Amino acid sequence: MSKVYITDTILRDAHQSLIATRLRTEDMLPVCPQLDRIGFWSLEVWGGATFDACLRFLKEDPWERLCRLREALPNTRLQMLLRGQNLLGYRHYPDDVVREFVRLAAREGIDVFRVFDALNDIRNLKMALTAVKEQGKHAQGTICYTISPVHTTALYVKLASEMVDMGADSIAIKDMAGLLTPHATSELVRHLREHVDVPLFLHSHATAGLAEMCQLKAIEAGCRHIDTALSAFAGGTSHPPTESMVAALRGTEHDTGLDLDALQEVSAYFAQVRRKYRQFESEFTGVDTRVQVNQVPGGMMSNLAKQLEEQGALNRIHEVFAEIPRVRRDLGYPPLVTPTSQIVGTQAVLNVITGERYKTITNEVKRYLQGGYGQPPAPVDAELKRKAIGHEAVIEARPADLLEPELDGLREEIGDLAGRDTDVMSFALFPEIARTFLEERREGRLNPEPLIPPSPIGTAPCGERFAPTEFKVSVHGETYDVHITGANIGDQRHRRFYITLDGVPQEIDLEVLSGYQREPQAGQRPVPSKPGDVVTTMPGNIVDILVKPGDQVQAGDGVLVTEAMKMETQIQAPIAGTVTRIHVSKGERVNPNEVLLEIEP
Repeated sequence: MSKVYITDTILRDAHQSLIATRLRTEDMLPVCPQLDRIGFWSLEVWGGATFDACLRFLKEDPWERLCRLREALPNTRLQMLLRGQNLLGYRHYPDDVVREFVRLAAREGIDVFRVFDALNDIRNLKMALTAVKEQGKHAQGTICYTISPVHTTALYVKLASEMVDMGADSIAIKDMAGLLTPHATSELVRHLREHVDVPLFLHSHATAGLAEMCQLKAIEAGCRHIDTALSAFAGGTSHPPTESMVAALRGTEHDTGLDLDALQEVSAYFAQVRRKYRQFESEFTGVDTRVQVNQVPGGMMSNLAKQLEEQGALNRIHEVFAEIPRVRRDLGYPPLVTPTSQIVGTQAVLNVITGERYKTITNEVKRYLQGGYGQPPAPVDAELKRKAIGHEAVIEARPADLLEPELDGLREEIGDLAGRDTDVMSFALFPEIARTFLEERREGRLNPEPLIPPSPIGTAPCGERFAPTEFKVSVHGETYDVHITGANIGDQRHRRFYITLDGVPQEIDLEVLSGYQREPQAGQRPVPSKPGDVVTTMPGNIVDILVKPGDQVQAGDGVLVTEAMKMETQIQAPIAGTVTRIHVSKGERVNPNEVLLEIEP
């Protein structure tokens, strides 16, 4: 059969890659009836970073999103991206949690589970694939494609064959960074077709400008399923445009049978919706052939730019891009896909911002080097390993084999905050974020991050153009995002600003901004001045406090755990001595140049 089938990513990976996963359910539902009539093989609607983003930023219940999409799309397969033993989080979960997650996701509406492991460690796929088969759903084994001295076509064929032996109903080639070239695609698909007898799917990002050519070569080599995105959210770090591929194949033996007019109508809707999220747009999500060197995937690109902006370090993103391949080499060439993309990316950011490579090493890098995520594709840097974990034993077994069941304990821990079984699962995946979400939901104060309203672009009284502009401003040590909603260059009296002050969005005059005075906050943390003052190198949140006043510590002992850019870092004591004061509590936001904890020698 020569017909080509389309999986559209508009409701998941497309907006994850271009607007940092911020598309809200309220902007998906109105167009679902039209999407449902088009005839896609499937719609990717869930998984990846959407679960985290729903809880953390959008203040939506991700399970409710899935349920509502299932109701709104009754005739279309719904697909999700599942990180094997990592599920949707950033660590390995016990088998009982994996089984329960898959059961709930299948119950709430997922038909196709695209299962991958960031290291291509086949052991980390087995439980998830088994659980999907137990639910009678489509289990899709996934190859994470990357380029390195150890990643070869023969390796990928071996991985695919092992996944089919595990029960995979199909195999997906996941080219998350857009590294495939047309020739490499043709060769890989041809070899896979010769060795596995299940349908092949190609998922490729358009970052390098090669994805459409790769898809065509894949089709010619026998691949019958491709992932695309409606053109309103296509191209660059996203995927090839659906309409373009449908038009390219129309009238050939590979005709998709999809209606171009219907596709154009739905894409026009999303083009309007995208304007609403312009604050999450980034100059780093367009076509960039440097991806063939730095290998940064699409979803990582937009999120990394947003996270660096939040750290006040967006101007250093090119340094980070240059550092990422070096960190990846040191870690044994892991493919850059969640969670390894976050592990490598965050460590690269720390290396750049602190000015010293591996001065601070995240807990996740340490766990990775201990074998906590599985077997690295190649040997890791011996000096980094020594610095991070010393002579600690490395895990050789499947990491999840060492994990005790957690579900019963989690149910007891979260208690009546969990109104349903899906709440328990949210807590299992993201304990701190989910607890905050559930508490805010119970108290009726779920407030998503504010969206900057559309700016009027018109003509000033003197005939000059209004030009929307965004920048940051610091007032008494506090940094605010400022948006000029209209500026008459020839007359400063016409300047109006959109600004968030103390969490309240408002529009103010320039004179109001310049005269704004913030009262000093009670309990403001002191500025470091002594050798025993403990500080952080990056803004973040306090995850755990490992000591209490009166404790004796040695230099290098862990005293605090912070979370930044979704990765945890243990802050160590700078000197030996006694903990005298602690200035933070769990969950608090902290910044550099603040004393978090004091140690006296």
